[in-house]
Amino acid sequence: MTFMPFSLQSVRRVLTLLGLGGLCGLATAQGLPPAVEAAMVRANLPRDAVTLLVVDAEGRQAPRLSHRASVQMNPASVMKLVTTYAALDLLGPAYSWLTPVYMEGAVRDGTLYGNLYIRGLGDPKLVTERLWLLLRRVQGLGVRQIAGDIVLDRSAFEVTETDPGSFDGEPLRPYNASPDALLLNFKSVSMTFVPDRGIRTAQVHFEPPLAGVDMQASVPLSNGECGDYRAALKADFANPARIRFLGTYPASCAEKTWSVAYVEPKTFGLRAIGGLWREMGGQLAGTVREGRVPSLANGNGNGAGPELLPEPVFELSSAPLAEIIRDINKYSNNVMAQQLFLTLSLAAPAPAPNGQRSGAGGTPRATEEASRAVLRRWWLERIGPEDVPVVDNGSGLSRRTLITAQGLGRMLQTAYRSPLMPDLMASLPLNGVDGTLRNRRILAGSAHLKTGSLRDVTALAGYVHAASGRRYVLVAIANHPSAEAARPVFDALLEWTMRDR
Repeated sequence: MTFMPFSLQSVRRVLTLLGLGGLCGLATAQGLPPAVEAAMVRANLPRDAVTLLVVDAEGRQAPRLSHRASVQMNPASVMKLVTTYAALDLLGPAYSWLTPVYMEGAVRDGTLYGNLYIRGLGDPKLVTERLWLLLRRVQGLGVRQIAGDIVLDRSAFEVTETDPGSFDGEPLRPYNASPDALLLNFKSVSMTFVPDRGIRTAQVHFEPPLAGVDMQASVPLSNGECGDYRAALKADFANPARIRFLGTYPASCAEKTWSVAYVEPKTFGLRAIGGLWREMGGQLAGTVREGRVPSLANGNGNGAGPELLPEPVFELSSAPLAEIIRDINKYSNNVMAQQLFLTLSLAAPAPAPNGQRSGAGGTPRATEEASRAVLRRWWLERIGPEDVPVVDNGSGLSRRTLITAQGLGRMLQTAYRSPLMPDLMASLPLNGVDGTLRNRRILAGSAHLKTGSLRDVTALAGYVHAASGRRYVLVAIANHPSAEAARPVFDALLEWTMRDR
Protein backbone atom coordinates (compact mmCIF):
# COMPACT_ATOMS: atom_id res chain seq x y z
CA MET A 1 0.00 0.00 0.00
CA THR A 2 1.32 3.44 -0.91
CA PHE A 3 0.81 6.43 1.39
CA MET A 4 0.65 9.85 -0.17
CA PRO A 5 2.35 12.61 1.81
CA PHE A 6 0.10 15.32 3.22
CA SER A 7 1.04 18.95 3.07
CA LEU A 8 0.46 21.28 6.02
CA GLN A 9 -2.23 23.03 3.94
CA SER A 10 -4.02 19.69 3.42
CA VAL A 11 -4.00 19.00 7.14
CA ARG A 12 -5.44 22.45 7.78
CA ARG A 13 -8.22 21.92 5.23
CA VAL A 14 -9.21 18.64 6.88
CA LEU A 15 -9.17 20.17 10.35
CA THR A 16 -11.23 23.09 9.13
CA LEU A 17 -13.86 20.75 7.64
CA LEU A 18 -14.02 18.96 10.99
CA GLY A 19 -14.48 22.28 12.80
CA LEU A 20 -11.12 21.92 14.57
CA GLY A 21 -9.06 24.41 12.62
CA GLY A 22 -9.01 27.09 15.30
CA LEU A 23 -8.09 24.68 18.09
CA CYS A 24 -5.36 22.61 16.48
CA GLY A 25 -2.66 24.82 17.98
CA LEU A 26 -0.40 24.48 14.92
CA ALA A 27 2.23 27.20 15.03
CA THR A 28 2.93 28.52 11.56
CA ALA A 29 6.10 29.70 9.96
CA GLN A 30 4.13 32.20 7.89
CA GLY A 31 5.46 35.70 7.47
CA LEU A 32 4.00 38.57 9.41
CA PRO A 33 1.69 41.03 7.65
CA PRO A 34 3.79 43.75 5.97
CA ALA A 35 2.42 46.52 8.22
CA VAL A 36 3.20 44.48 11.33
CA GLU A 37 6.66 43.58 10.05
CA ALA A 38 7.40 47.23 9.28
CA ALA A 39 6.21 48.31 12.73
CA MET A 40 8.54 45.76 14.33
CA VAL A 41 11.47 47.09 12.32
CA ARG A 42 10.68 50.66 13.41
CA ALA A 43 10.36 49.51 17.03
CA ASN A 44 13.67 47.66 16.78
CA LEU A 45 12.03 44.59 18.29
CA PRO A 46 13.36 41.11 17.49
CA ARG A 47 10.79 38.60 16.22
CA ASP A 48 11.40 36.32 19.18
CA ALA A 49 10.32 39.08 21.58
CA VAL A 50 6.65 38.73 20.64
CA THR A 51 3.95 36.09 20.35
CA LEU A 52 0.99 36.80 18.06
CA LEU A 53 -2.23 34.94 17.34
CA VAL A 54 -5.29 35.84 15.26
CA VAL A 55 -7.88 33.07 15.02
CA ASP A 56 -11.57 32.71 14.24
CA ALA A 57 -13.55 33.25 17.46
CA GLU A 58 -15.76 30.23 16.86
CA GLY A 59 -12.81 27.95 16.09
CA ARG A 60 -14.02 26.91 12.64
CA GLN A 61 -10.95 27.90 10.66
CA ALA A 62 -7.19 27.57 10.85
CA PRO A 63 -5.41 30.48 12.54
CA ARG A 64 -5.23 33.51 10.32
CA LEU A 65 -1.91 34.35 11.98
CA SER A 66 0.18 32.38 14.45
CA HIS A 67 3.67 33.50 15.47
CA ARG A 68 5.40 31.72 18.37
CA ALA A 69 1.93 30.97 19.77
CA SER A 70 3.10 27.94 21.77
CA VAL A 71 5.74 29.85 23.75
CA GLN A 72 4.96 30.73 27.37
CA MET A 73 5.06 34.47 28.03
CA ASN A 74 4.30 36.80 30.91
CA PRO A 75 0.89 38.33 30.00
CA ALA A 76 0.78 41.06 32.70
CA SER A 77 -2.82 42.18 33.32
CA VAL A 78 -4.16 40.18 30.37
CA MET A 79 -4.13 37.34 32.93
CA LYS A 80 -7.28 38.93 34.35
CA LEU A 81 -9.14 37.38 31.39
CA VAL A 82 -8.46 33.92 32.82
CA THR A 83 -9.48 34.90 36.35
CA THR A 84 -12.69 36.64 35.33
CA TYR A 85 -13.88 33.99 32.88
CA ALA A 86 -13.12 31.18 35.35
CA ALA A 87 -15.09 33.09 38.00
CA LEU A 88 -18.05 33.60 35.66
CA ASP A 89 -18.04 29.90 34.84
CA LEU A 90 -17.56 28.65 38.41
CA LEU A 91 -19.60 31.19 40.38
CA GLY A 92 -22.12 32.47 37.83
CA PRO A 93 -22.68 36.07 36.66
CA ALA A 94 -25.21 36.75 39.46
CA TYR A 95 -22.82 35.79 42.27
CA SER A 96 -22.49 38.49 44.91
CA TRP A 97 -20.39 38.94 48.03
CA LEU A 98 -22.03 39.27 51.44
CA THR A 99 -20.63 41.22 54.37
CA PRO A 100 -22.48 39.97 57.48
CA VAL A 101 -22.92 42.13 60.57
CA TYR A 102 -23.44 40.67 64.06
CA MET A 103 -24.49 42.18 67.37
CA GLU A 104 -23.45 40.76 70.69
CA GLY A 105 -25.68 42.05 73.48
CA ALA A 106 -28.96 43.90 73.77
CA VAL A 107 -29.97 47.29 72.37
CA ARG A 108 -31.65 49.60 74.89
CA ASP A 109 -32.36 53.31 74.54
CA GLY A 110 -30.06 53.65 71.52
CA THR A 111 -27.12 51.82 73.08
CA LEU A 112 -25.74 48.41 72.09
CA TYR A 113 -24.54 46.81 75.33
CA GLY A 114 -21.92 44.62 73.72
CA ASN A 115 -19.79 44.40 70.60
CA LEU A 116 -20.61 45.01 66.95
CA TYR A 117 -18.91 42.57 64.55
CA ILE A 118 -18.32 43.13 60.83
CA ARG A 119 -17.11 40.01 58.99
CA GLY A 120 -15.39 40.37 55.64
CA LEU A 121 -15.95 37.71 52.99
CA GLY A 122 -13.89 39.24 50.21
CA ASP A 123 -16.15 41.96 48.74
CA PRO A 124 -13.92 43.55 46.06
CA LYS A 125 -15.69 46.92 46.11
CA LEU A 126 -16.63 47.85 49.66
CA VAL A 127 -15.97 51.53 49.02
CA THR A 128 -16.76 54.47 51.31
CA GLU A 129 -20.31 54.95 50.04
CA ARG A 130 -21.24 51.32 50.73
CA LEU A 131 -19.46 51.35 54.07
CA TRP A 132 -21.63 54.37 54.97
CA LEU A 133 -24.72 52.35 53.98
CA LEU A 134 -23.59 49.46 56.19
CA LEU A 135 -23.16 51.70 59.24
CA ARG A 136 -26.41 53.52 58.45
CA ARG A 137 -28.23 50.17 58.59
CA VAL A 138 -26.68 49.62 62.02
CA GLN A 139 -28.10 52.96 63.11
CA GLY A 140 -31.41 51.99 61.52
CA LEU A 141 -31.58 49.17 64.09
CA GLY A 142 -31.65 51.79 66.81
CA VAL A 143 -27.95 51.84 67.63
CA ARG A 144 -26.44 55.26 68.21
CA GLN A 145 -23.90 54.28 70.84
CA ILE A 146 -21.83 51.12 71.23
CA ALA A 147 -20.87 50.28 74.80
CA GLY A 148 -18.38 47.65 73.63
CA ASP A 149 -16.08 47.49 70.62
CA ILE A 150 -16.44 47.41 66.85
CA VAL A 151 -14.67 44.19 65.86
CA LEU A 152 -13.46 43.59 62.30
CA ASP A 153 -13.22 39.92 61.29
CA ARG A 154 -10.73 39.47 58.41
CA SER A 155 -10.17 35.75 58.93
CA ALA A 156 -11.82 34.51 55.70
CA PHE A 157 -8.65 35.24 53.70
CA GLU A 158 -5.36 33.71 54.75
CA VAL A 159 -2.89 36.07 53.12
CA THR A 160 0.54 37.29 54.11
CA GLU A 161 1.02 41.00 54.71
CA THR A 162 3.37 42.35 52.06
CA ASP A 163 5.21 45.59 51.51
CA PRO A 164 2.99 47.55 49.04
CA GLY A 165 6.10 49.01 47.44
CA SER A 166 7.92 45.71 46.98
CA PHE A 167 6.74 45.14 43.40
CA ASP A 168 7.53 48.44 41.72
CA GLY A 169 8.61 50.85 44.45
CA GLU A 170 5.27 52.72 44.42
CA PRO A 171 3.74 52.02 47.87
CA LEU A 172 1.22 54.88 47.62
CA ARG A 173 -0.39 53.67 44.40
CA PRO A 174 -3.84 52.18 45.17
CA TYR A 175 -3.26 49.38 42.64
CA ASN A 176 -0.56 47.99 44.96
CA ALA A 177 -3.01 47.40 47.82
CA SER A 178 -2.90 43.83 49.11
CA PRO A 179 -6.05 41.65 49.17
CA ASP A 180 -8.08 41.56 52.36
CA ALA A 181 -11.23 39.70 53.43
CA LEU A 182 -12.51 43.08 54.63
CA LEU A 183 -11.09 45.36 51.96
CA LEU A 184 -12.32 48.88 52.67
CA ASN A 185 -12.03 51.53 49.95
CA PHE A 186 -8.96 49.75 48.51
CA LYS A 187 -7.06 50.88 51.66
CA SER A 188 -6.92 54.30 50.05
CA VAL A 189 -7.99 57.80 50.97
CA SER A 190 -9.49 60.09 48.32
CA MET A 191 -8.75 63.81 48.61
CA THR A 192 -10.98 66.25 46.72
CA PHE A 193 -9.63 69.77 46.20
CA VAL A 194 -12.25 72.50 45.73
CA PRO A 195 -10.68 75.89 44.86
CA ASP A 196 -12.27 79.14 46.09
CA ARG A 197 -10.59 81.98 44.24
CA GLY A 198 -12.32 84.56 46.41
CA ILE A 199 -10.40 83.53 49.51
CA ARG A 200 -7.37 82.14 47.60
CA THR A 201 -7.78 78.75 49.22
CA ALA A 202 -8.70 75.25 48.15
CA GLN A 203 -10.79 73.24 50.60
CA VAL A 204 -9.73 69.61 50.99
CA HIS A 205 -12.33 66.89 51.62
CA PHE A 206 -11.18 63.42 52.66
CA GLU A 207 -13.03 60.15 52.08
CA PRO A 208 -13.19 58.21 54.25
CA PRO A 209 -12.38 60.26 57.35
CA LEU A 210 -9.66 58.42 59.27
CA ALA A 211 -9.81 58.25 63.07
CA GLY A 212 -6.66 59.49 64.75
CA VAL A 213 -5.30 61.17 61.61
CA ASP A 214 -4.82 64.95 61.42
CA MET A 215 -5.99 65.87 57.91
CA GLN A 216 -5.17 69.32 56.58
CA ALA A 217 -8.49 70.90 55.63
CA SER A 218 -7.25 73.59 53.22
CA VAL A 219 -4.29 74.59 51.08
CA PRO A 220 -3.32 78.00 49.62
CA LEU A 221 -3.96 78.71 45.94
CA SER A 222 -1.19 79.74 43.56
CA ASN A 223 -1.03 81.28 40.08
CA GLY A 224 0.05 79.49 36.96
CA GLU A 225 -1.08 76.61 34.81
CA CYS A 226 -2.79 73.62 36.37
CA GLY A 227 -0.14 71.22 35.06
CA ASP A 228 1.12 68.69 37.59
CA TYR A 229 -0.96 69.88 40.52
CA ARG A 230 0.08 66.87 42.62
CA ALA A 231 3.73 67.90 42.53
CA ALA A 232 2.75 71.50 43.36
CA LEU A 233 0.96 70.34 46.51
CA LYS A 234 4.17 68.82 47.96
CA ALA A 235 2.12 66.30 49.91
CA ASP A 236 3.58 64.64 52.99
CA PHE A 237 2.10 61.19 53.62
CA ALA A 238 4.99 59.73 55.64
CA ASN A 239 3.38 60.10 59.07
CA PRO A 240 0.39 57.73 59.58
CA ALA A 241 -1.09 60.22 62.06
CA ARG A 242 -1.00 63.22 59.72
CA ILE A 243 -1.65 64.19 56.09
CA ARG A 244 -0.35 67.62 55.16
CA PHE A 245 0.61 69.73 52.15
CA LEU A 246 3.72 71.89 52.08
CA GLY A 247 2.95 73.49 48.72
CA THR A 248 0.01 75.11 46.94
CA TYR A 249 -2.88 74.23 44.64
CA PRO A 250 -2.96 76.01 41.24
CA ALA A 251 -5.95 78.38 41.03
CA SER A 252 -6.39 77.47 37.36
CA CYS A 253 -7.29 73.89 38.34
CA ALA A 254 -10.92 72.99 38.66
CA GLU A 255 -12.10 70.55 41.33
CA LYS A 256 -9.90 67.44 41.31
CA THR A 257 -9.76 64.18 43.24
CA TRP A 258 -6.56 62.37 44.11
CA SER A 259 -6.60 58.87 45.61
CA VAL A 260 -3.59 57.63 47.56
CA ALA A 261 -2.96 54.35 49.36
CA TYR A 262 -2.75 54.96 53.10
CA VAL A 263 0.82 54.71 54.32
CA GLU A 264 -0.06 52.24 57.10
CA PRO A 265 -2.43 49.77 55.36
CA LYS A 266 -2.77 47.38 58.32
CA THR A 267 -4.57 50.07 60.35
CA PHE A 268 -6.61 51.57 57.52
CA GLY A 269 -9.78 49.56 58.18
CA LEU A 270 -9.72 50.37 61.88
CA ARG A 271 -9.28 54.09 61.21
CA ALA A 272 -11.87 54.18 58.40
CA ILE A 273 -14.60 52.47 60.43
CA GLY A 274 -13.87 54.56 63.52
CA GLY A 275 -13.73 57.84 61.63
CA LEU A 276 -16.89 57.24 59.59
CA TRP A 277 -18.92 55.99 62.59
CA ARG A 278 -18.12 59.15 64.53
CA GLU A 279 -18.72 61.44 61.53
CA MET A 280 -22.19 59.87 61.26
CA GLY A 281 -22.91 60.87 64.84
CA GLY A 282 -22.23 57.45 66.35
CA GLN A 283 -20.54 57.08 69.73
CA LEU A 284 -18.14 54.34 70.76
CA ALA A 285 -17.15 53.58 74.34
CA GLY A 286 -14.60 50.93 73.37
CA THR A 287 -12.26 50.70 70.39
CA VAL A 288 -12.22 49.49 66.80
CA ARG A 289 -10.12 46.33 66.77
CA GLU A 290 -9.50 43.13 64.89
CA GLY A 291 -11.00 39.86 66.08
CA ARG A 292 -13.29 37.02 65.11
CA VAL A 293 -17.02 36.54 65.35
CA PRO A 294 -17.56 34.26 68.39
CA SER A 295 -18.74 30.80 67.32
CA LEU A 296 -21.78 29.21 68.94
CA ALA A 297 -20.36 25.68 69.07
CA ASN A 298 -18.74 22.97 66.99
CA GLY A 299 -20.97 21.04 64.65
CA ASN A 300 -20.76 17.65 66.36
CA GLY A 301 -20.17 18.86 69.89
CA ASN A 302 -16.68 17.35 70.29
CA GLY A 303 -14.65 20.25 68.98
CA ALA A 304 -13.81 18.59 65.66
CA GLY A 305 -16.63 19.79 63.43
CA PRO A 306 -17.04 23.06 61.52
CA GLU A 307 -17.66 26.14 63.61
CA LEU A 308 -21.23 27.40 63.81
CA LEU A 309 -21.55 31.16 63.67
CA PRO A 310 -24.57 33.06 64.98
CA GLU A 311 -27.11 34.47 62.55
CA PRO A 312 -26.13 37.97 61.38
CA VAL A 313 -28.52 40.82 62.06
CA PHE A 314 -28.15 41.74 58.38
CA GLU A 315 -25.83 41.21 55.39
CA LEU A 316 -24.66 43.89 52.99
CA SER A 317 -24.69 42.53 49.44
CA SER A 318 -22.28 43.58 46.69
CA ALA A 319 -23.03 44.23 43.05
CA PRO A 320 -23.24 41.00 40.98
CA LEU A 321 -20.08 39.43 39.56
CA ALA A 322 -21.00 40.42 35.99
CA GLU A 323 -20.82 44.08 37.10
CA ILE A 324 -17.74 43.67 39.29
CA ILE A 325 -15.64 42.24 36.45
CA ARG A 326 -16.26 45.39 34.41
CA ASP A 327 -14.20 47.34 36.92
CA ILE A 328 -11.57 44.60 36.95
CA ASN A 329 -11.13 44.38 33.18
CA LYS A 330 -12.02 47.84 31.90
CA TYR A 331 -9.81 49.64 34.42
CA SER A 332 -7.38 46.78 35.17
CA ASN A 333 -8.02 46.88 38.92
CA ASN A 334 -5.39 44.60 40.43
CA VAL A 335 -6.62 44.31 44.00
CA MET A 336 -10.19 43.59 42.85
CA ALA A 337 -8.82 40.83 40.60
CA GLN A 338 -6.91 39.36 43.55
CA GLN A 339 -10.04 39.52 45.70
CA LEU A 340 -11.93 37.61 43.00
CA PHE A 341 -9.11 35.08 42.64
CA LEU A 342 -9.13 34.34 46.39
CA THR A 343 -12.91 34.07 46.32
CA LEU A 344 -12.54 31.04 44.06
CA SER A 345 -11.22 28.96 46.96
CA LEU A 346 -13.72 30.47 49.40
CA ALA A 347 -16.81 29.85 47.27
CA ALA A 348 -15.75 26.88 45.12
CA PRO A 349 -12.88 25.21 47.00
CA ALA A 350 -10.84 22.40 45.48
CA PRO A 351 -10.22 19.27 47.57
CA ALA A 352 -6.99 19.38 49.57
CA PRO A 353 -4.51 16.47 49.28
CA ASN A 354 -5.79 14.96 52.55
CA GLY A 355 -9.39 15.12 51.36
CA GLN A 356 -10.25 18.16 53.48
CA ARG A 357 -11.34 21.54 52.23
CA SER A 358 -9.46 24.75 52.78
CA GLY A 359 -10.24 25.75 56.33
CA ALA A 360 -11.33 22.27 57.36
CA GLY A 361 -12.08 22.06 61.06
CA GLY A 362 -13.45 25.62 61.03
CA THR A 363 -15.06 28.15 58.74
CA PRO A 364 -13.71 28.06 55.14
CA ARG A 365 -10.64 30.19 54.45
CA ALA A 366 -9.25 31.33 51.13
CA THR A 367 -5.59 31.03 50.20
CA GLU A 368 -3.67 31.72 47.01
CA GLU A 369 -2.50 28.11 46.88
CA ALA A 370 -6.07 26.81 47.13
CA SER A 371 -7.27 29.26 44.48
CA ARG A 372 -4.48 28.18 42.14
CA ALA A 373 -5.68 24.58 42.60
CA VAL A 374 -9.28 25.58 41.83
CA LEU A 375 -8.26 27.45 38.68
CA ARG A 376 -5.99 24.63 37.47
CA ARG A 377 -8.75 22.06 37.96
CA TRP A 378 -11.18 24.32 36.09
CA TRP A 379 -8.74 24.77 33.18
CA LEU A 380 -8.19 21.03 32.84
CA GLU A 381 -11.93 20.37 32.83
CA ARG A 382 -13.11 23.24 30.62
CA ILE A 383 -10.16 24.19 28.39
CA GLY A 384 -8.10 20.99 28.27
CA PRO A 385 -4.74 19.60 29.38
CA GLU A 386 -2.69 21.67 26.93
CA ASP A 387 -1.16 25.06 27.65
CA VAL A 388 -2.14 25.11 31.32
CA PRO A 389 -1.12 28.59 32.56
CA VAL A 390 1.23 29.26 35.44
CA VAL A 391 -0.88 31.34 37.82
CA ASP A 392 0.37 33.44 40.70
CA ASN A 393 -2.19 35.84 42.20
CA GLY A 394 -4.82 36.09 39.44
CA SER A 395 -4.22 39.76 38.63
CA GLY A 396 -1.15 39.57 36.40
CA LEU A 397 0.76 41.87 38.75
CA SER A 398 3.48 39.24 38.95
CA ARG A 399 6.74 38.14 37.38
CA ARG A 400 5.86 34.45 37.79
CA THR A 401 2.65 34.32 35.72
CA LEU A 402 2.99 32.58 32.32
CA ILE A 403 0.61 31.59 29.51
CA THR A 404 0.83 30.76 25.79
CA ALA A 405 -1.00 32.73 23.13
CA GLN A 406 -2.65 29.56 21.82
CA GLY A 407 -3.77 28.58 25.33
CA LEU A 408 -5.30 32.00 25.97
CA GLY A 409 -6.78 31.95 22.46
CA ARG A 410 -8.39 28.58 23.11
CA MET A 411 -9.89 29.88 26.34
CA LEU A 412 -11.29 32.95 24.59
CA GLN A 413 -12.81 30.70 21.91
CA THR A 414 -14.40 28.56 24.64
CA ALA A 415 -15.81 31.68 26.27
CA TYR A 416 -17.11 32.96 22.93
CA ARG A 417 -19.14 29.78 22.39
CA SER A 418 -20.54 29.82 25.93
CA PRO A 419 -23.69 31.52 27.29
CA LEU A 420 -21.35 33.71 29.37
CA MET A 421 -19.85 35.40 26.29
CA PRO A 422 -21.93 38.61 26.61
CA ASP A 423 -20.88 39.08 30.24
CA LEU A 424 -17.17 38.58 29.54
CA MET A 425 -17.15 40.69 26.38
CA ALA A 426 -19.05 43.54 28.04
CA SER A 427 -16.39 43.67 30.75
CA LEU A 428 -13.58 44.38 28.27
CA PRO A 429 -12.49 47.87 27.23
CA LEU A 430 -13.97 48.95 23.90
CA ASN A 431 -11.28 50.53 21.75
CA GLY A 432 -11.61 54.29 21.43
CA VAL A 433 -14.56 54.34 23.86
CA ASP A 434 -13.76 53.43 27.46
CA GLY A 435 -11.45 51.88 30.02
CA THR A 436 -7.77 51.41 29.25
CA LEU A 437 -8.51 51.61 25.49
CA ARG A 438 -10.25 54.96 25.64
CA ASN A 439 -7.48 56.66 23.68
CA ARG A 440 -6.84 53.77 21.26
CA ARG A 441 -8.91 55.18 18.38
CA ILE A 442 -8.06 52.77 15.55
CA LEU A 443 -11.48 52.00 14.00
CA ALA A 444 -13.12 52.93 17.32
CA GLY A 445 -15.73 50.54 18.65
CA SER A 446 -14.47 47.54 16.66
CA ALA A 447 -12.70 45.54 19.36
CA HIS A 448 -13.17 44.42 22.96
CA LEU A 449 -9.64 43.95 24.30
CA LYS A 450 -7.84 43.63 27.62
CA THR A 451 -4.53 45.46 27.93
CA GLY A 452 -1.54 44.51 30.05
CA SER A 453 1.60 46.35 31.01
CA LEU A 454 4.55 45.75 33.32
CA ARG A 455 8.18 46.69 33.07
CA ASP A 456 9.43 44.64 30.07
CA VAL A 457 5.90 43.39 29.28
CA THR A 458 3.17 44.69 26.96
CA ALA A 459 0.09 42.63 26.07
CA LEU A 460 -3.26 42.84 24.32
CA ALA A 461 -5.96 40.17 23.98
CA GLY A 462 -9.66 39.80 23.31
CA TYR A 463 -12.17 39.97 20.48
CA VAL A 464 -12.00 41.90 17.19
CA HIS A 465 -14.98 42.61 14.91
CA ALA A 466 -13.63 42.63 11.33
CA ALA A 467 -15.02 44.47 8.32
CA SER A 468 -15.93 41.08 6.82
CA GLY A 469 -18.41 40.47 9.63
CA ARG A 470 -16.20 37.78 11.17
CA ARG A 471 -15.12 37.89 14.76
CA TYR A 472 -11.57 37.03 15.66
CA VAL A 473 -9.68 36.27 18.85
CA LEU A 474 -6.50 38.33 18.98
CA VAL A 475 -3.60 37.71 21.37
CA ALA A 476 -0.39 39.78 21.26
CA ILE A 477 2.30 39.67 23.96
CA ALA A 478 5.79 41.21 24.06
CA ASN A 479 8.41 40.24 26.66
CA HIS A 480 11.50 42.36 26.13
CA PRO A 481 13.33 45.27 27.77
CA SER A 482 11.83 47.42 24.98
CA ALA A 483 8.34 45.90 25.28
CA GLU A 484 6.78 49.37 25.52
CA ALA A 485 7.83 49.89 21.89
CA ALA A 486 5.54 47.03 20.85
CA ARG A 487 2.39 49.16 21.09
CA PRO A 488 2.58 50.38 17.46
CA VAL A 489 3.20 46.76 16.43
CA PHE A 490 0.02 45.67 18.20
CA ASP A 491 -1.88 48.60 16.68
CA ALA A 492 -0.78 47.48 13.22
CA LEU A 493 -1.88 43.92 14.00
CA LEU A 494 -5.21 45.17 15.30
CA GLU A 495 -5.87 47.28 12.20
CA TRP A 496 -4.85 44.40 9.90
CA THR A 497 -7.31 42.12 11.72
CA MET A 498 -10.12 44.68 11.62
CA ARG A 499 -9.76 45.29 7.88
CA ASP A 500 -10.21 41.62 6.97
CA ARG A 501 -12.73 41.30 4.12
